[in-house]
Amino acid sequence: MVSAIAVSDTLERLATGCEWAEGPVWLPAPGRVRFSDVPGNRVLEWHAATGETTVYSHDSGFANGRTLDREGRVVQCSHGRRQVERDDAGTITSLCAEWQGRRFNSPNDVVVTSDGAVWFTDPPYGIHESGREGHPAEPEYGGCFVFRFDPSSGEVAAVITDMVHPNGLAFSPDETTLYVADTGYLQIEGAPRAIRAYRVRDGEVAEGREVVAVTPGATDGLRVDVDGRIWSSSADSVQVFSHDGALLERIAVPETVSNVCFGGPDGTDLFITATTSLYRLRTTTRDAAAVRSR
Repeated sequence: MVSAIAVSDTLERLATGCEWAEGPVWLPAPGRVRFSDVPGNRVLEWHAATGETTVYSHDSGFANGRTLDREGRVVQCSHGRRQVERDDAGTITSLCAEWQGRRFNSPNDVVVTSDGAVWFTDPPYGIHESGREGHPAEPEYGGCFVFRFDPSSGEVAAVITDMVHPNGLAFSPDETTLYVADTGYLQIEGAPRAIRAYRVRDGEVAEGREVVAVTPGATDGLRVDVDGRIWSSSADSVQVFSHDGALLERIAVPETVSNVCFGGPDGTDLFITATTSLYRLRTTTRDAAAVRSR
């Protein structure tokens, strides 16, 4: 049965061969999806025009989540370099790498709001002793926070400090609500595995509330569409929720889902990174950022 928000039941596998695929973003000008194979320390691109997949970078600094800024440039999180950075056609520029004189853990996922501010999560996965997604190291500021970086002033502010391991994040269409996934349960027994919602005003964040605890698995990456619905990864599917956590759709995926993004010629294609592969699903909606860019 075709759902109200997916125009096709056909889930297409576009690319495969990763160890852990992550961080998809649609690049409108070349018509490509850029995504990471984080443990492989490489960045790949799937070309819509030809269907081929090429290696964009063989030494990516264990890059993970990425987005586009207001000028259409790629902003990404580097586990290995422990920074948020801009990638201009292969030239890497550090945007921010520390807070109060201490290095970040391993920035993981990132969004840019309409005022140009860069919001990102900083769990410890890149500095874990396994070295699978970065370089083993000790945390320097004693927590795992969500940060806001203001490019105009250079100020870095810790805006959310009550989460265990903040991971994926996305804003509501009007940017008054920030949704953040907590995946603390992955390393700490009994820790959270939920999406939380925080009210935002003028860059300030109010106390959050739990929206939904996704199962099986948990939310890693997420996006919000133009109607305020939350598109979340999980262990066996992409799950779609209302803004208050009611399950609306469950789109089965044959691998553990890490992240999603909207893109394609009209912005209605949902691209899904899941363990070894990149998938596509046709939908009837677009990313919430489409509202803000009008």
